[in-house]
Amino acid sequence: MPAQDYKTIELPPKYVPKKSEPYMCPNQLAYFYHILTAQKEELVHDSDSVLSAVRMAEKAESAGVGDPSDNASFEQEITMNLRMAGRDTNLLRKINSALERLENGTFGYSVVSGEEIGLSRMLARPLATMTIEEQEEYESRK
Repeated sequence: MPAQDYKTIELPPKYVPKKSEPYMCPNQLAYFYHILTAQKEELVHDSDSVLSAVRMAEKAESAGVGDPSDNASFEQEITMNLRMAGRDTNLLRKINSALERLENGTFGYSVVSGEEIGLSRMLARPLATMTIEEQEEYESRK
């Protein structure tokens, strides 16, 4: 089955990958593909909302509406929204990277060792790029 087929597979309702299936079989790949693309769509939609909120706060602030306390609130809101947008951008980058790994057949395998990350870990954290042991070692070095 070509690697691209996972994009068109219609999974049964409430499908959840099982350890009894071959690791990263087409159904599992389809499951993760649907999860990641849904997260990506939600992030893109949310980022549009965040940017709109920043623009509105900037307009209100630049219009000179309100007292110094209101202006401080506008500044705080702008800063918070920009910080959220930065986090969303970072998450979007990780999702795109995971989608690339799906595309090239390396999703679910460690970028360090090439070993299986494990289905349980991938279900808990679909953006994982290392086994738990490798992640712990990486974090202990930081």
